[in-house]
Amino acid sequence: MSTSIPRGKAAETWLLTGSQHLYGEATLRSVAENSRTVAAGLNGSGRLALPVVAKPVLTSAEAIEQIIAEANAAPQCAGVIAWMHTFSPAKMWIGGLRALRRPLLHLHTQMQRDLPWASIDMDYMNLHQSAHGDREFGYICTRLGLRRKVVVGHWQAEATHARLDAWQRAARALHDQRTLLVARLGDNMRRVAVTDGDKVAAECAFGYRVDGWGLGDLARHVAAASDQDVDALCARYGEEYTLAPELRADGRRHQTLRDAARIELGLRAFLAQVGAEAFTDTFENLHGLPQLPGLAGQRLMADGFGFGAEGDWKTAALVRALKVMAAGLPGGTSFMEDYTYHLEPGCERVLGAHMLEVCPSIAAGRPSCEVHPLGIGGRDDPVRLVFDAPPGPALNASLVDLGGRLRLIVNEVDAVAPDAPLPRLPVARAVWVPRPSFEAGIAAWIYAGGAHHTAYSYAVTAEMLRDFAEMTGIECCVIDGATDLERLRRELAPRFGGVTT
Repeated sequence: MSTSIPRGKAAETWLLTGSQHLYGEATLRSVAENSRTVAAGLNGSGRLALPVVAKPVLTSAEAIEQIIAEANAAPQCAGVIAWMHTFSPAKMWIGGLRALRRPLLHLHTQMQRDLPWASIDMDYMNLHQSAHGDREFGYICTRLGLRRKVVVGHWQAEATHARLDAWQRAARALHDQRTLLVARLGDNMRRVAVTDGDKVAAECAFGYRVDGWGLGDLARHVAAASDQDVDALCARYGEEYTLAPELRADGRRHQTLRDAARIELGLRAFLAQVGAEAFTDTFENLHGLPQLPGLAGQRLMADGFGFGAEGDWKTAALVRALKVMAAGLPGGTSFMEDYTYHLEPGCERVLGAHMLEVCPSIAAGRPSCEVHPLGIGGRDDPVRLVFDAPPGPALNASLVDLGGRLRLIVNEVDAVAPDAPLPRLPVARAVWVPRPSFEAGIAAWIYAGGAHHTAYSYAVTAEMLRDFAEMTGIECCVIDGATDLERLRRELAPRFGGVTT
């Protein structure tokens, strides 16, 4: 299952090709033609998340500053790709680059893959100068301290496309976060530290807003849902999931399913009214609702909304970011929680789940729609989707506030099938082994300060998340198969801060 990008948030990336007037108009015409050819080839590859738009060749400081100003102002521009086809004196890039407010990728490529050994002459050399033109550009980027991604390789190579695509997906997610609203229904779970944080710092880094509403604002929309709409949604539940007998139209708990449908309709109406594409709730704030919105949260995530339980607004925004990154790719993305362990020597596992809210985009088969007691929250038994997640490579990501700085922590994992059926565990769940190993992966996560709530994905890669962190200027700690725990501890040690009062 994959997520579609909401209408109104179309995005593209701009190809800025550098040259100069030294080589004459004929050369500049060739540069312009080649720039258009590269953009068309990248778009025609079918491997990139966003269109590449070739802009006119840049040969002066004035032209560079103008195009950068246009990129900054263009609502559809998610990032710029820079390529120096010939030598482009870098001093003329200073003003534009200092003003750039879009993610930057430096594409170090050249028009022709192979050298024409028998016919190469100085005209060819003057035209195809990326080998040192891009070094000039790279120097000024480093001198200015610019965050950017450097991709080296021929523009027709699949490896180049893969790295460009990862950057574009991160840029698209940041483009989305710049206008994202996270709606908090109720407050943070009482006394919990890691799910709280500095909303101002997050808005400065990512651009999204976190606003709070009382449960009464949602309850009014829930009460306004029509019986006809509830009927139609219950019918959809029966089409999309395997309904437990007691939830069917003739079942003794059908009213509970209708209550869940009414909550979903009300929640969708509320989020549409306020313009939010991510939200949080908590079992401690349910006044006015008959049950915790478990099924509603699962289905909204499947439609691309971000979600965080217990008021965890950082994870809600992060789930949304990963949903946008993953759009069009196979494999789902969900809110997740490290819940409990299997500690058999040599066969250690993490069992991930949550009380209710795991996205059915990661279901291995047809989910079962069931109702069971929750035991907390003081409301009616909530409806939820129950399923197992499939085996395969995946990752967990956590955004934490360390006081004065944000850190994105990523752990690559290998999801596995449960060792045995789980007939008495009425929640959606995933089982995985962290890389580089159970012990080292979990210890590294804890040393880095990773939360128990995560965004879990089969589609998003660590490269995308590194690019996302680079674009936003936050720390990124990736725990993968090559992680050395003691080296990671030494790297993290200088960044540990003391407690201030």
